[in-house]
Amino acid sequence: METKNKTNIKNVILNIIGVVLCVILLPILIINCTLIVKGAINEDEVPALGGYAPLIVLSESMEPDIEAGDLIIVKIIDGEDVEEDMVISFYDPESNNSSITTHKVEEKIVDPETGAISFKTKGINNNLEDRLEVPAENVIGVYVTNIPGMGHVAMFMQSTPGLIVCVVLPLAAFITYDVIRKKKNDKAKQSDMDKLKAELEALKAAQNASKENEETEE
Repeated sequence: METKNKTNIKNVILNIIGVVLCVILLPILIINCTLIVKGAINEDEVPALGGYAPLIVLSESMEPDIEAGDLIIVKIIDGEDVEEDMVISFYDPESNNSSITTHKVEEKIVDPETGAISFKTKGINNNLEDRLEVPAENVIGVYVTNIPGMGHVAMFMQSTPGLIVCVVLPLAAFITYDVIRKKKNDKAKQSDMDKLKAELEALKAAQNASKENEETEE
């Protein structure tokens, strides 16, 4: 009885570990794989999930609100919906749209003749406004929140060692856990079957002995 209780406790612990692995690792695995695939398919677009995109901050231009190494979450919106004082992420015209910048909108400008919209932007830690205006079509989205220091983690996840740690190892952990769980369950079932067979054989032997005794008495 005591051995069975210990086995049950071990099974409960394994199940708890499995749930924890699923809760912690599975979302990371799914998000990471999805972003990698989307980034590979659409190299010219920022990978997004559910209308939100994670971006890594590399500069100190928005400190102290947003620091270098932070991971920010940006809500994808149309450039025409941007208003003054919003913090937006955009393809930087100063880099020929080859890099992404996150700065505050100082002024929204509408061309009276063409209706084209552009923005004057500035990093809150910078003394001067950005040199070039940002066209509305360059806007990626509006800043929602930041996760301090997670940008470094995200960059690591995009590296080869990161893929191993965040994709290969979690998969290996899930597979290993599943194999161990199945083996333990199969072993427990086999043990129960062996006990049941032994009890049936003992019962059959007892019935045969009783029958032989009855025949002897006659």
